[in-house]
Amino acid sequence: MLPKLIAHIEQQHCRNDIPDFRVGDRVEVHQRILDGPKERIQVFEGDVIARKHDGIRETFTVRRIVQGEGVERIFPLHSPRIAKIVVKRAGRVRRAKLYYLRQRVGKATRIREDSKRQAQIEAELRRAAEEAARATQEAAAKAAAEGGVSKSAQKKKAKKEAAASQSASGGKKKK
Repeated sequence: MLPKLIAHIEQQHCRNDIPDFRVGDRVEVHQRILDGPKERIQVFEGDVIARKHDGIRETFTVRRIVQGEGVERIFPLHSPRIAKIVVKRAGRVRRAKLYYLRQRVGKATRIREDSKRQAQIEAELRRAAEEAARATQEAAAKAAAEGGVSKSAQKKKAKKEAAASQSASGGKKKK
């Protein structure tokens, strides 16, 4: 009884925008970082060497080489701090954990490419980009049909009007 209830609650907090990536893939993890009152995105790109656990507790380990030193980070998969995960290259490996890469250097750390999965990933990325472009075109067409003007167009118009009023008043800037 209790495990089903816990699973149901966990299911509500799991993210559904996570791409299909596996151990051996090269990924870009976009993580939200808080710098005082500001929030910025930090990108960590590397090879996935492990995926552990299940459900809301699932984590994955990404390894990359920085200035000749191996750097690994463990990310919680369903964390709200992760903005997005982008699969850069699909890798073909025969192990579930690639910890042996820690002892290897240089070309020995290369992972073979899975060309079939890579073609699927590229097709999915193209489709997503086309959908996003179509959505922006529809939004612009809808705004134009309603007689409304986009915010960026309003800002440009306001800047032009301000520049015109300054040039008409003698070109002096007010402080």
